[in-house]
Amino acid sequence: MVLTIILLLIAYLIYFLQHPKFGKAPSGERLELIRKSPQYKNGKFVNNSFTPDLAEGYGYFGILYAFLFKKSERKIPTDIIPSIKTNLKELAINEDVLVWFGHSSYFIQLAGKRFLIDPVFSGNASPIAGTTKSFKGTDIYTVDDLPEIDYLLITHDHYDHLDYKTILQLKPKTRQIICPLGVGSHFEFWGFPLQNIIEKDWHEKIELDQNLTLYTTPSRHFSGRSFTRCNTLWTSFVLETKDFKMYLGGDSGYDTHFAEIGNKYGPFDVALIDNGQYNPAWKYIHNLPEDVIKAMKDIKSKRVFPVHSSKFSLALHAWDEPLIKVTQLNADSENPIPLITPMIGELVELRNEKQEFKQWWKGVK
Repeated sequence: MVLTIILLLIAYLIYFLQHPKFGKAPSGERLELIRKSPQYKNGKFVNNSFTPDLAEGYGYFGILYAFLFKKSERKIPTDIIPSIKTNLKELAINEDVLVWFGHSSYFIQLAGKRFLIDPVFSGNASPIAGTTKSFKGTDIYTVDDLPEIDYLLITHDHYDHLDYKTILQLKPKTRQIICPLGVGSHFEFWGFPLQNIIEKDWHEKIELDQNLTLYTTPSRHFSGRSFTRCNTLWTSFVLETKDFKMYLGGDSGYDTHFAEIGNKYGPFDVALIDNGQYNPAWKYIHNLPEDVIKAMKDIKSKRVFPVHSSKFSLALHAWDEPLIKVTQLNADSENPIPLITPMIGELVELRNEKQEFKQWWKGVK
């Protein structure tokens, strides 16, 4: 009887993993290109610095135990997260603006082009339905609310950044996809024309038009959509015009790459930096709040938008802790940098350095 149950579970798991949401591993010419990357070693992509799965002194059993039996520490909001519904389709194309959708999903208009970064509109950040649900009030936008997208940027292929349902809905209104090496395999498998997919290694330059350039830059993270890890690359981006620069950081732990990017491409007008879903156990792949402050200084930005929070619970901290801590640490630091902390949907004026934001998370239970 026990053997039968085990066999049935294995059969179901194999069947479940055949779902297209898991994407497709790189193969053929794409895999041959990947093998030439300086970041690809011994059959997988690696970071610039040695990056263990867990920090010293932590084990998988202890982490699993904490997730299962210390749920009170996570503090999921019971109130509806406040938001503003901006009509994105009515924005004048010459307005340089940003609209955040929670977590690490956001929309940018810059130099007459529309960008969408790591969109997740399905209400779930996991391949298993209902297990990592978005907080109440954070899903006020759908793909139908978006105008035509010139460039869909994907930083890496984790489910909270590359959402299968959202991507399929975006297919009719997405002109070009820009993603790190290997991630294009998922898009091609999902029916996107190969000519619409641009895959790049770190340290590459893409001339979008005569006044708009995109660079792929390092981050310190990992990738994978099933049991195979690091068979695709992860990245951050530098987006610049002749008179404006943005750093679009994907998920990352703290390392020397922030200073290297700041020295090479900075100073920046606006930087988006990973701040949330952290834990001392995985500090090498997600910034702790004190790391965010160091990264802010390293990247040399006039203003910083701390992202990767306020929509999903993927770590053991309280939902509002990332914003509380980074705000306080920044205020207490030498030469604080103005923070961009909008509500979901609130219009961020990219060139308005004096724009102020309320600490909207205060009072939300």
